[in-house]
Amino acid sequence: MKDYALYINGDFVEPEATETIEVIDPATENLIGTVPDANAADVDRAVAAARAAFDAGPWKDVTAQDRGRILFKLAHIARERANELSQLETLNTGKPIVEAEYDLADVATCFEYYGGLATKIHGDVIPVPDNAMSLALREPIGVAGQIIPWNYPLLMASWKLAPAICAGCTAVLKPAEQTPLTILELASSFADAGLPPGVVNIVTGRGETAGAAIVQHPDVDKIAFTGSVEVGKIIMRAAADTVKKISLELGGKSPNIFFADADFEAAVEGALFGIFFNQGEVCTAGSRILVQRSIYRKFVDAMVAKTKTIRLGPGLERSTQMGPLVSREQMDRVRQYQEIGKKEAKVAVGGGRATGGALDRGYFVEPTIFYDVDTSARIAREEIFGPVAVVIPFDDERDALRIANDTYYGLAAAVWTRDIFRAMRVVKNLRAGIVWVNHMQPTYVEAPWGGYKQSGIGRELGKWGVEEYLNVKQVYINLNEEPINWY
Repeated sequence: MKDYALYINGDFVEPEATETIEVIDPATENLIGTVPDANAADVDRAVAAARAAFDAGPWKDVTAQDRGRILFKLAHIARERANELSQLETLNTGKPIVEAEYDLADVATCFEYYGGLATKIHGDVIPVPDNAMSLALREPIGVAGQIIPWNYPLLMASWKLAPAICAGCTAVLKPAEQTPLTILELASSFADAGLPPGVVNIVTGRGETAGAAIVQHPDVDKIAFTGSVEVGKIIMRAAADTVKKISLELGGKSPNIFFADADFEAAVEGALFGIFFNQGEVCTAGSRILVQRSIYRKFVDAMVAKTKTIRLGPGLERSTQMGPLVSREQMDRVRQYQEIGKKEAKVAVGGGRATGGALDRGYFVEPTIFYDVDTSARIAREEIFGPVAVVIPFDDERDALRIANDTYYGLAAAVWTRDIFRAMRVVKNLRAGIVWVNHMQPTYVEAPWGGYKQSGIGRELGKWGVEEYLNVKQVYINLNEEPINWY
């Protein structure tokens, strides 16, 4: 058990706040650490450090080449510390260790990608109808407030920190109160990577206290948030007071569409992976499984048979395929939806809390599949964020698209078919920011990530991710030697 401090201006410092938050191992319910529940005064200190580093500190004069080198060093450190950090990630989140190891590899890759991109942020020369030159310069936006979710703590932190550093911004980052440990541990290596004091500051605390103070702070220029639609709306309203630039990656109720001509075995595996990976605590989880009616019964039976073989257990056991949910609060939420589902549809498998042996402690729930689900059911419309799938039959392509798009979410979708013409028609008509064909969940740092409709604003990853941290400035240069003739 370890007591953590805040990370401000290059040092771990004691908070002004006196309250703390207990960090729990969701597999055992044991206390593994405490972090400060920072208040507005703590946020003020962190923002002041970030503002000073951006406006007058050494960061202002660090070249793009050197920012790239810092990011490459962070990637190297993440790889060097991968074993330690992945184990801590599993201990804190409950996810299987194999998945945490993949996350750490992706963290390093993210830092490397933006390390390479740092020297490739270009402006433009714009032809104008005058004896003049017009330039468009891309400049760092300033101080970024970054609020991280609990399902991928270190990976989501890297998705936000890497483009901010690449662009030349400074940051005040708030990890989720449930899962703050890995980013705090990585912060102990920031100086080794060459980050000057104040460039990255980490403030732990609850959303309604520390998070709200970051969003409302007048010296924060931009907010990046990943989380629920409800909180995203609160952030939009709060950010309006100071007209901050915002990027929001919000929830989803993603359709995973299976046509009768799909590779059956691959499709069944894709359906299960799409919803049970990371315990279903994934914003892009394929929680609505749409199956063409001619293969519907066979498909449900095959899913059930494979679901019964999923190994639940503590994440640190390498044989575990699905760990506990992140917290008691989240377990209670998922259990509530399991009970709602029993009244709305038929249970194919699961539907309760997982018990027996090591599962008697911790926040384990059974992987659950409901079938014959009506599209108006709550379990078909509301984001559950856990291992609960709803299976819905459809008749034809038009019917599949109608069901798939019947949601205010628009984060992700997938379509499974051997017919490339059908695949591309469906891709074109799906209202989602990410669409996979014959796969679900692959994510690459080179490609854009974000949603349509109420699933968010802006994009992360790739060149699109760094643009969220840049302002565009027009520079007009008069090339006339003659005085301006106003008449």
